[in-house]
Amino acid sequence: MVNPLERLWKDICTVYKKEKIKNEQTKITEFSEVAIFEDIPCKLSFESLTSNSGDNVATISQSVKLFLNPQIIIPSGCKIVVRRFDLPEREFIYSKSGEVGVFTNHQEIPLAEWKGYA
Repeated sequence: MVNPLERLWKDICTVYKKEKIKNEQTKITEFSEVAIFEDIPCKLSFESLTSNSGDNVATISQSVKLFLNPQIIIPSGCKIVVRRFDLPEREFIYSKSGEVGVFTNHQEIPLAEWKGYA
């Protein structure tokens, strides 16, 4: 059964993780990037936060969240590639950056800029 909220979401994401794969020819174990979820309907949300630390200059930061079906579990350390409106030129690359908020019809995953696998 499709989550009704997913019909409203116009973005899609693919989730990757590094896995150990043994090369049968060389017998060497190598790490390879593997997609664990592909083309999942989602919604990318941006929020600008302004703070003032007492001086005359305000600081602006951006908070990014991914709205996703609550049944999809994304492990820590994964790379999340989001395509806005399914346009390749609107591709964003993130990683999960905090605790996931799980609700009845969706989950909210805080994201951070992708800096590579640990």
